[in-house]
Amino acid sequence: MSTSKETPDSVVNSTFPEEGAVGKYHGWQARLTYLKWMFTTKAGWLGDYDYLYLVTPNIWPLNRKYKDYKAPFYGLNDEVPILLTIILGLQHALCMIGSIVSPPLAIAGGAFYLDAATTEYLVSAAFICTGIATALQVTRVHLAKTPFFIGTGLLSVVGPTFDILPLAFSYTGMRYKNGTCPTADDGTPLPCPEAWGALLGTMLCTVWIQILMSFVPPKTLNRIFPKLVTGSLLLLVGVFLIGNGMQNWGGSSNCHGGSGFYELCPSVAAPKPLVWGDPKLIGLGFSVFVSIVLVEQFGSPLMKSASVIIGLFVGCLISGLTGYWSMENVDAAPAVTFLWVHTFKLSVDGALVLPLPIMFICEAVSCMPDILATAEISNVDIEGTEFNSRIQGGILCDGLGSLISALGTGPPMVSQAGNNGVISLTGCASRRAGWCAAAFLVLMGIFGKFGAIFGAMPPSVLGGMQVFLYSTIAVAGIRVLGLVPFTRRNRFILTTSLGIGFLDIVQPDWFAQILDYSGPNVHLSGFEQGLNLIVETPFIVAAVIGVFLNLVLPNDASEMDDLIRDASGRPVLVVKQH
Repeated sequence: MSTSKETPDSVVNSTFPEEGAVGKYHGWQARLTYLKWMFTTKAGWLGDYDYLYLVTPNIWPLNRKYKDYKAPFYGLNDEVPILLTIILGLQHALCMIGSIVSPPLAIAGGAFYLDAATTEYLVSAAFICTGIATALQVTRVHLAKTPFFIGTGLLSVVGPTFDILPLAFSYTGMRYKNGTCPTADDGTPLPCPEAWGALLGTMLCTVWIQILMSFVPPKTLNRIFPKLVTGSLLLLVGVFLIGNGMQNWGGSSNCHGGSGFYELCPSVAAPKPLVWGDPKLIGLGFSVFVSIVLVEQFGSPLMKSASVIIGLFVGCLISGLTGYWSMENVDAAPAVTFLWVHTFKLSVDGALVLPLPIMFICEAVSCMPDILATAEISNVDIEGTEFNSRIQGGILCDGLGSLISALGTGPPMVSQAGNNGVISLTGCASRRAGWCAAAFLVLMGIFGKFGAIFGAMPPSVLGGMQVFLYSTIAVAGIRVLGLVPFTRRNRFILTTSLGIGFLDIVQPDWFAQILDYSGPNVHLSGFEQGLNLIVETPFIVAAVIGVFLNLVLPNDASEMDDLIRDASGRPVLVVKQH
């Protein structure tokens, strides 16, 4: 969108590049003039945007006015009215809430069995670290005297990666089995913060491989890690996590076949404990899932871009009115919190030294399709030097974001395209909305009660949201694989890598007895445990197999690869001319 006609000449001819002009005012004079105009005029606050469009439900006859309406498009550096910036920044923040809270809740409750106060803190830390990483990604910082950048310079959000969850579950399962995480007399897992400290400490030592990979040309990365690998990775992560989400939907993963304190769901101390899979618990999850579907069908643009949080609100409202909530932990939570309110003893576990670098390598590659999607919808170049520079900056920002997050006791970070629906619906790709969203995310993390609400949420409500959210990851993998030519060679690679990956999902302990060293050599034990984690983590073993086969298998020709289908779907052989 071009600069508003109401903008004064002194602003149009200013020197800040985001307004795209050079003229009679320079430096602080131009900036002060522009800020004065923005904050003291109706045009600066409201512009000419049709705000009614954002809140009009998709229900006849209310939607008749906007049947063929096209929202105006705001590019990366276009001027956006202050009110619209705030509204859309909040929308981008709201659309990210589900993907921000889900990893720390799964880590704290399903993997490390941390207490309520620590769980609430990890949620708050994830919000704060996400806000910081997103602001860095949107800003795009130039590394002086080099061709390199930190960040994409797009309205590209960064959030906790779901790829850490399969690894965390496999790792803690191993530690509870070998006795390095505590259990009760009846075998019930007890909190294991030392394991989270070991994961954080090893992350700090291994995240540098992703930072170094950001300086590798994108073409080289694409050749080694093609869509064949990244699509398989996303598909396997999504399918694995759907199972975890369904465990929560039924009541909680802890009480599925549990005993003692976890004999009932979510525990015997809950306000209304029930057996796992009770129809009432399943119904709570469905209230979230169905609400998301209804909002997508009938909601206004603002509601659609916040469908997940609206679904959570409906589920929380129903569960609260029917007595499934315990507000004890919410009441006890601090009004304000920040990073390092809870700390963990850092260590390096040899069992993680092999799997974590592979995960960070996968992160460096898997973010590339998301950056491409955001660049495309933001109406900027999706090839050439500038786009490659955005890819480089995005990978580096993800690596630094994971480093910052680990220092702040949070999970690793990765670029996401979950906000692209907001850009599409509202027509705003301006970085101003991204900075505003980052500010909202940091504030959400600072207000401790906000994180406490998610920590106290009934697992069934969370599970309904997680199944929907995790399904989008699997669908993203299918979308990437849909871009892959299904040649005989590619089908063979997919069959092999996905076969072992799905094997890990349906039978996760199949490899447990193969490398089961219990001797006195702790270094050998750590190495073998690391190999176990690689083999028993679906997306990691699939990535290793996929990359290896892609590099060694020849690109042999086959007539089957030349088959196309006519309009009726019948195969037609295309004869090559020699």
